[in-house]
Amino acid sequence: MANYAYLRVSTDEQEVANQRHGILEYCNKNELTGLTFIEDTVSGKKAWRDRKVGDLVNTDMLKGDTLVVAEISRLARSTLQVLDILETCAKKGINVHIAKQNLVFTEKGNMTSTIMATVLGMVAQIEREFISLRTVEALAARKAAGMKLGRPIGRLETVKLDKRADEIKDYLRKGVSKRAIAKIVECAPSTLYDWIKRRDIDLNRVRENVKKTAK
Repeated sequence: MANYAYLRVSTDEQEVANQRHGILEYCNKNELTGLTFIEDTVSGKKAWRDRKVGDLVNTDMLKGDTLVVAEISRLARSTLQVLDILETCAKKGINVHIAKQNLVFTEKGNMTSTIMATVLGMVAQIEREFISLRTVEALAARKAAGMKLGRPIGRLETVKLDKRADEIKDYLRKGVSKRAIAKIVECAPSTLYDWIKRRDIDLNRVRENVKKTAK
């Protein structure tokens, strides 16, 4: 019988240390040893069967194995998906432990735990929807107030091009096309055109200098 700990984060920047610590603390109290940690960097929106937890439950884990997660929202952000995972585990005889909520789901099933899982799954889903709604409302309010939304277009690219200003000017003096230069400096042609315009670079004068140098 094997014990697996599933850690899910939405992005690479998110820290898994808290999940790992919570799971280890729970397992020490409940004498669950020899954990194999599975880390998954993916959004909870993605269907659970298409994530690492899907491979784990459907392929790797056997009857009598145990799956531990830090909290129920790490399994999925949808109530239906949470219940689907629990049902699949129950059919395969896989035990599921939710550390934060101190819930245990076994092959025989537990009505109280199932009800609790349903409620917690709904809370996670509803909270996610509320966050999305609040974001939409905040953006609408900013737009109504005449404020510009989103990140300034081309800002990061502009900073990158500033660092390569001498290189770009040298290419222009050599007669390299702007489209070719854009490929060289790895930016969109429109970004390069905008940068040239903002820096007041006179392309006609550059071309004249190139011709004079050629003569």
